[in-house]
Amino acid sequence: MSAERAEGKLLSHSPGSPTVLRILLGTQLRRLRTEKGISREDAGYSIRASHAKISRLELGQVSFKQRDVADLLTLYGVTDPAEREPLLALAKQANAPGWWHKYSDVLPSWFEVYIGLEGAASGMRTYENQFVPGLLQTPAYARAVIELAHEKAPRAELDRRVAVRTTRQKRLENGLMVWAVIDEAVVRRTLGSPEIMREQIAHLLHLTAERNVTIQIMPFDRGGHAAAGGPFSILRFPEPELPDVVYMEQLTSALYLDKPADSDHYMEVMDRLSLQAEEPKATRRFLERLLSR
Repeated sequence: MSAERAEGKLLSHSPGSPTVLRILLGTQLRRLRTEKGISREDAGYSIRASHAKISRLELGQVSFKQRDVADLLTLYGVTDPAEREPLLALAKQANAPGWWHKYSDVLPSWFEVYIGLEGAASGMRTYENQFVPGLLQTPAYARAVIELAHEKAPRAELDRRVAVRTTRQKRLENGLMVWAVIDEAVVRRTLGSPEIMREQIAHLLHLTAERNVTIQIMPFDRGGHAAAGGPFSILRFPEPELPDVVYMEQLTSALYLDKPADSDHYMEVMDRLSLQAEEPKATRRFLERLLSR
């Protein structure tokens, strides 16, 4: 597929999604670089940057400078204006701010990347062993979770952090497919208050009826399971040019994996988790029993 056709296809799918535009452009640049056998170090030298910056550019994790893209295209032998212009135009559009930009005062840059990915994804599979996944949280539960990490934050800041989470949840209304495997400890552990937990469990029960949401509980009695390493999410995009992205959040940063060898491994783990966990119908009965107590 030519760069021009790829750009047009992407824009028709994801208008106003700068993160996915950056990923597509980064993917194109990585393909051009590897086809020429040019190292990240040499590519970085050509734009007065490090190999680490080239890696971030190719993953779509940072914004693009028009001059950098132009210099890289020249280095990669892309000199035909008909091939260069669509990619340069893509770089310009990819720098447009997303809706979350107005919340940048309460969002670390590494999480802004994730929000952009989430906003562009068509599907997500996630495993959680500590909290209800963010897209499935009630506002009260979300506030209780946020307060754990920001206990001294003023109320106005907490309100803004909760607003980010509830705004992200609009993706469910727009058809994002979510398949979540949740450890039983998540729904047993009280956060905020018993009332907040009951409301949260009732919300999960309500979501099980949604066609684009699948929820499975991983019960205690299943013992050890495939995700011993902790929670993670896999994001899939409607554009075939874009690879699946595995996201793992840490205390002050996040890890993004997009190599097929990595994403395939995590997808296999997720498949095993889904087989070990309660089936969706059994999960619904499990949540009903929790609420009846």
